[in-house]
Amino acid sequence: MSTARPTLAAEARETTGKAVNRLRKQGRLPGVVYGRGVASSNVSVDTHEFELLRRHAGPNALVDLSVDGKKPSPVLVHGVQVHPVNRRPLHVDLFLVRMTEELTVDVPLVPTGTSVAVEQGGGTLNHQTEHVRIRALPDHLPQSIEYSIEGLVDFETTILVRDLVIPADATLLTSPDEVVAKVLPPRIVEEELPVVAEGVEAEEGEEGAEAEPGTGGQEERSDSEG
Repeated sequence: MSTARPTLAAEARETTGKAVNRLRKQGRLPGVVYGRGVASSNVSVDTHEFELLRRHAGPNALVDLSVDGKKPSPVLVHGVQVHPVNRRPLHVDLFLVRMTEELTVDVPLVPTGTSVAVEQGGGTLNHQTEHVRIRALPDHLPQSIEYSIEGLVDFETTILVRDLVIPADATLLTSPDEVVAKVLPPRIVEEELPVVAEGVEAEEGEEGAEAEPGTGGQEERSDSEG
């Protein structure tokens, strides 16, 4: 059975340190290729092509990497350093995989459907677990695991990790008792009435009566905060 894996072309690079900024200005993304039992090597890839790859491939997708036009090898995008402001990639780690060795990865959970407790009860859906740890062969790694929230009909029902449907060719490593999602009841905000101390209220226009400094502004702030 043929696999249509995404491909990525790379070039070996000798530029390191601060000099890689010149590569980035030229539209090249510096990276490193490494794996178990192999020496790491410095490479660069086209930044635009890499961003398209990340946009369309899942987080655990295998990629056929070809360096300097040589025979491609399967890799996983193991880590991406991004700029803190514009979120553009600055560096990428590419992990060489062995197709006969299992890998352990975090798989994102994706809720589907609607919850009566949210739609009609006014509750808030709370995702307590957004990833589960899975072990599987590289070509059997799930990109995501979907679960339905339609069973959340009240504020007491919970979805546990044990309720997830895990692919038969993968092993779940996360505790089955962890809570995946539940619906939190709506918060009830009680409006506090202003309290007037007995005997201190002065009649309007009474000579010598003074408003307590800041009282009106404090009430306005309290109203706005509530």
